[in-house]
Amino acid sequence: MRRAITDERRWTFFHMAMLAWMLLLTVRVSGLSWGQRTEPMFTSVTQSVFPPDYENNPTQLNYGVAVTDVDGDGDLEMFVSGYNGPNLVLKYDKFKKRLVNIAVDNRSSPYYALRDRQGNAIGVTACDIDGDGREEIYVLNTNNAFSGRATYTDKLFKFRNGRYEDLLNDDVNEHRDVANRVAGRSVACVDRKGTGRYSIYIANYASGTVGPHALIEMDESSSDPSKGIVVLSNVAEQAGVNKFTGGRGVVVGPILSQTLPDIFCDNEYSPNFLFRNNGDGTFTDVAAQVGVDDPMQHGRGVALADFNRDGKTDIVYGNWNGPHRLFLQLSNNRKKRFKDIATQKFSMPSPVRTVIAADFDNDNELEVFFNNIAYRGPSANRLFRVSRREHGDPQIEELNVGEAAEPEGRGTGAAVTDFDGDGLLDLLVTHGESAAQPISVYRVTQGSSNKWLRVIPRTQFGAFARGAKVIVYTKRNGPHTRIIDGGSGYLCEMEPVAHFGFGKDVATSVEVFWPDGRSVARPLEPSDMNKVMEIHYPENEEEATPALEIECGPGFELNENGRCTDQDECTQFPSVCPSERPVCTNTYGSFKCRANKRCNQGYEPNDEGTACVAQVAYFGGNRSSASKLLVSCLWPLVLTFLAVFTACLGP
Repeated sequence: MRRAITDERRWTFFHMAMLAWMLLLTVRVSGLSWGQRTEPMFTSVTQSVFPPDYENNPTQLNYGVAVTDVDGDGDLEMFVSGYNGPNLVLKYDKFKKRLVNIAVDNRSSPYYALRDRQGNAIGVTACDIDGDGREEIYVLNTNNAFSGRATYTDKLFKFRNGRYEDLLNDDVNEHRDVANRVAGRSVACVDRKGTGRYSIYIANYASGTVGPHALIEMDESSSDPSKGIVVLSNVAEQAGVNKFTGGRGVVVGPILSQTLPDIFCDNEYSPNFLFRNNGDGTFTDVAAQVGVDDPMQHGRGVALADFNRDGKTDIVYGNWNGPHRLFLQLSNNRKKRFKDIATQKFSMPSPVRTVIAADFDNDNELEVFFNNIAYRGPSANRLFRVSRREHGDPQIEELNVGEAAEPEGRGTGAAVTDFDGDGLLDLLVTHGESAAQPISVYRVTQGSSNKWLRVIPRTQFGAFARGAKVIVYTKRNGPHTRIIDGGSGYLCEMEPVAHFGFGKDVATSVEVFWPDGRSVARPLEPSDMNKVMEIHYPENEEEATPALEIECGPGFELNENGRCTDQDECTQFPSVCPSERPVCTNTYGSFKCRANKRCNQGYEPNDEGTACVAQVAYFGGNRSSASKLLVSCLWPLVLTFLAVFTACLGP
């Protein structure tokens, strides 16, 4: 009888344990956690805005997306690279309230050449390479090659003679090593010298010594853009970026430099590159030096953002079935370095493709969207909010991605733009590679009452100023920084717009910094909220200096040039810190107080001055609030199981 009771207890314990493990497995597979918000961020509008059909949204293999003004009417279109079908150019019809493909199968159409269905396209970017004020479109074609040589060239489309034509097919470019018959992945635009004329950075996927990274730009001495003659050169060797690697993701912007563009590449089977601009159009790889080389991982989608609003550019990217990274840039008087603050849930490995950083709900904080591909089973897309904290690293919280989860989606690319003009970013997700699926479109369900501002800087030629830095100062929450995208995500390029959400805060001024160092400051009035603002390149000092004094917000003050600059509270107020934490450290827009901790050589005090930490960049991070909550909730359950188990084994 006693043996039967003992066996029964053991079976009870076994069933309870199995129930607990099933619960944990459900939480992990679904991507939910007890700390996750329940309100969904996205809802699908595919059926109403972009229903699948043969002409507009065909069920085919698609990859990268670039947002640019294809038809020159001032509105933004989305160029979608088709792999086993034609490339698409999606335009929002304001009357029908639908997306339509304007690259129709009609040879008389000015956009017919853009279809190029033979190319097996995967990557795309757009920028003004010849200074005519209109963006050219570069399409990276693989022609089914994974690495090394390809049998079909890339395309560089220019609007000329009333239609789009391929510059790489011009006689003047036939023998100039620019056609790029190499398998590649991502492409991006870089104004490496700050001239307003862009180069195309091509992350090729090398096979041995075949297929280094390329950098294509106009040879100004041999070209005559006024006559439509654009002679191209590959200047990768001259610029110092002709590296052999498994190229994957590329993003461009002032990462380490103040205004000139740097280039970050996350690679496969080799370390990442961070090419610092030397100021003369050449680059030096400093990835290992600043701690972002990540040599054992395989990068994919990547984006730039200032997550903690300290004025420094941070890097977020996904590794293929490896830990995802959120590198926060640190700096002191000695050197710059990066720290990975990704939490356990944020870094959780997945078959990731595109990564996007944006304020989707206009709540004043940035979100990070991970687009995954259903690779050997379901893999839902994920969304995180990264919230600034005054005296610490940003808080990372997983959100409910809603219908954009797409657990069975074969995600290959994604992009954001506000195509319907409601002030909320729309999300477009492409699919392909392992299965043909139509494109999906999602709208944000939250934040419709929040304030927003969209800023479009222009180059000296009137084109979109890719790589420009835009800073908006607010009354309560300090400065917000955006970089006009020249290529990011994975195989993609976002809209050429600095999109800001403010929640209930009010913006007081805006500054734009062009790659050549020129800048403009403008005061903002409450009536400027919820609008699109274009800012043109300053031709003289009068244009750059505001006529009215601007308001910078807390922690900042005006300098002699009428620009907002960080206020050094530690110097201006020597007694600002309490006696128990007397060491004052000035930060961007604020200051920190810490104890007077002394450290040995090679170490420095942490932010609180309570411990010494190594003076090197490192990987790792803190657990998210959700994972902490998970542990706190499970620990009593574990103790209960131990008690039951002990009772089961007892007499």
